[in-house]
Amino acid sequence: MKDDRLHLEHILECLDAIREYVTGGREVFLYDRKTRKATIRELQELAEASQRISPALKAGHPEVPWPAIAGFRNVLVHDYLGIRFDRIWEIVERDLPPFRAAVEAMLRNLKGGC
Repeated sequence: MKDDRLHLEHILECLDAIREYVTGGREVFLYDRKTRKATIRELQELAEASQRISPALKAGHPEVPWPAIAGFRNVLVHDYLGIRFDRIWEIVERDLPPFRAAVEAMLRNLKGGC
C-alpha cells in the first residue's frame, strides 16, 4: 500500500505540472516546443508511475483504462516522431480530469485505510 500511495502521489504531481504548463491554452501548447516537451515528459512519468501500481489496486478501479495508459506511454517513448499534438491536447483536456478524480479517490481510500 505504501508504494501505491507513493506512485499515486507522483501521478498527482505530474498532473499538477501539466495543468501549470498548459495554462496558456491550446494555441500555446500546439506552437510552443518547450510547453509540448514538458507536457509530454510529465505524461511519460505519469504513465510509468501508473504501471507500478499494484495489480490489486488496479483491479479495484476498472474505471481507469490501465492498459491504455501503459500503451500510451509506449507511444510517447517509442513513437515520438509520430506524436500528434492535437491528440495530446485532447487527452489533456478530456481524459486527465477524470483520471485525476480517480487517483484522488484512490489516495483518499488508501490513507483512510491506514
